[in-house]
Amino acid sequence: MLVCLLVGAGYAALQYSAKATWSRRLNYALAALRFAVVSFLCYLLLGPFIKSTTTHTEQPTVVLAVDNSQSVELFTPKAVLGQATSGLARLAETLRGKGFSVETRTLTSAPNRPARLDSLRFSAASTDLDQLLSGTREAYDGRNLAATVLLSDGLVNQGRSPAYSEFSFPIYSVAVGDTVPKKDLRLTGLTYNRVAFSGNKFPIEAELGFEGYAGGAATVELREGGRVLDSRRVALPAGRRRVRTTFQLTAPAPGKRRYEVRITPQVGEFTELNNARTAFIEIVKGKLRVLLAGAAPHPDLKALRAAILANDNFDLTLAISGVLPLKADADFDVAILHQLPAQGGLGNEILAQVKARKTPAFYILGAQSDLAAYNQLGAGLTIQPRGAQTDEVTPVPNPGFARFATDEEAARRYAEYPPAPVPFGDYRLGAGAEAALWQQVGRVRTQKPLLVFGGPQDRRQATLLTDGSWQWRLSEAVAHDDRPEAYDRLIIRTLQLLTQNANKKRLDVYPTQDAFGTQDDVTLGAETYNAVFERLYNQKIDLTLTDAKQQTRRFSFANAEDGSPLHLGPLPAGLYKYQARATLGGQAQQDAGELLVQAQPLEALESKADHNLLAQLSRRSGSRLYYPSQLDQLAQDIEKADYKPVISAEEDLKDLINLKWIFFVILAFLTVEWVVRKYSGSV
Repeated sequence: MLVCLLVGAGYAALQYSAKATWSRRLNYALAALRFAVVSFLCYLLLGPFIKSTTTHTEQPTVVLAVDNSQSVELFTPKAVLGQATSGLARLAETLRGKGFSVETRTLTSAPNRPARLDSLRFSAASTDLDQLLSGTREAYDGRNLAATVLLSDGLVNQGRSPAYSEFSFPIYSVAVGDTVPKKDLRLTGLTYNRVAFSGNKFPIEAELGFEGYAGGAATVELREGGRVLDSRRVALPAGRRRVRTTFQLTAPAPGKRRYEVRITPQVGEFTELNNARTAFIEIVKGKLRVLLAGAAPHPDLKALRAAILANDNFDLTLAISGVLPLKADADFDVAILHQLPAQGGLGNEILAQVKARKTPAFYILGAQSDLAAYNQLGAGLTIQPRGAQTDEVTPVPNPGFARFATDEEAARRYAEYPPAPVPFGDYRLGAGAEAALWQQVGRVRTQKPLLVFGGPQDRRQATLLTDGSWQWRLSEAVAHDDRPEAYDRLIIRTLQLLTQNANKKRLDVYPTQDAFGTQDDVTLGAETYNAVFERLYNQKIDLTLTDAKQQTRRFSFANAEDGSPLHLGPLPAGLYKYQARATLGGQAQQDAGELLVQAQPLEALESKADHNLLAQLSRRSGSRLYYPSQLDQLAQDIEKADYKPVISAEEDLKDLINLKWIFFVILAFLTVEWVVRKYSGSV
């Protein structure tokens, strides 16, 4: 800084040391201006900055988390509820007088907009206390949240129990509601699989809750439409509050089914609204039945059998010509024909059954294959062999084949397979036929087919041109810890593509809940698949919703990758039918089903308040349970906890050269000097 002053003084002395036409006093004034400007400009070259510190004091915040669900008002005596609401207002006023910041949150309040106690309405149709407390934790993250006062009856019917969550702030619970149980029978839950195979037996397990009927029995019915499928008498043991019973059904024809489980009402029940629940079940065709037939015993048959049995969705029948004959009544959905048709007519009886049924077929060619007979099958490939020569090839995925995808890991494993023999000759693909795999000879990738899909639409067919694929599975199992996933997936995908839509729909639209309440946001999930049932996303789906009065609503949406459902919003009570349509891979697909909206308020299903849950939450956070008559004591306990304000300091560094006002001061000094010099006759 001393150097800066010396530079400024030297500059001013050089400028104003000569005799001037103006007075000495004015000369000194102008020299002082020049000294100040030049010295300060030199000082700015040193990069000076200003450090400012701002302190902020945040008072401790107490959040009043109010369970404003319908059950609180339904089952809390009016005098007690009035005492609780007026006590909360008095508590808020007392705490504000002690320097606290007090805010109110409810089940229905917006995340960033606190509620008001003077406009509190107990109208929430469901209770999710975990969301209320977790939302409080997130909304006040980084703030001085001292404590939360939770007013609730402890009944949770949405989300998970808050007992399984961790909260970093004390929870002062205030218990309302009625702990005296009402005499009631109710269905507390149904357990079942959403999908069942046609012809198989499947269970529906019902859980019954009961109060006041211990030692007696209840009649439980399983219905479909207006028809009673099964009825049983269930004992209600003393000393218990819940009991389970299971219905066994045989899955009917494929389609969506709606089953209702209902408890017959008994005398003295508090309510009958909770006596029934509904199950929606998708009935699909049973497991795919695969015929694995060979002209003769071969290692390929063992490899193929292992790949198929590794998947639980397939049943396998094995037939070998002259060794293991195929029964005349055997039933199958797809056939793997190993070296069939064979030379000398071997296995023609098997081939005849497959042709007669027009079953999709997967041909595997080998040394015993009759290529002339194969060419007559119309499988989409014609082979003109050149003698008995063969090529040794490895598989290479065809990047233009889109009917199923081959990932990078599978392609890498294919490249590690040992060479397998294929007929050497000329290959010609028929109309509509596609090659999924090409042949690679040594290091040369050719466009000769190795795995071909073709044939007419009513009888899909595929062809693998080698009987050495058993080596592929064996080598992959050795190299990858007995997990030949690429080979097995190739075989399974081939069978799935041949039998597409035989066991699953490519468009599946379903309700996200078994039943919705009249105040629920009704949502539908959607799944779309390609030809081999690999998931597709962002597909446009048109949906028509029809109610019992044949009034329709239309929606259009896309199934996003994040799994977000279609939101229909609240709907009036009733049974709705929907029909969905989409175009997948150029093919029109559709699905239909039902959804149920019940006028059954969740808040009326359970009347006994759960004060144990509230006590547990408070105890875990270092507090205790209070009642509405103890709110004054609660205010004193919060004050005694001595929650402190949080003082935060924030430092700010600014380069002096960036301050605009300094520029204008320097400019003003220079302007004044220049104007005075000109006015006084300087040149």
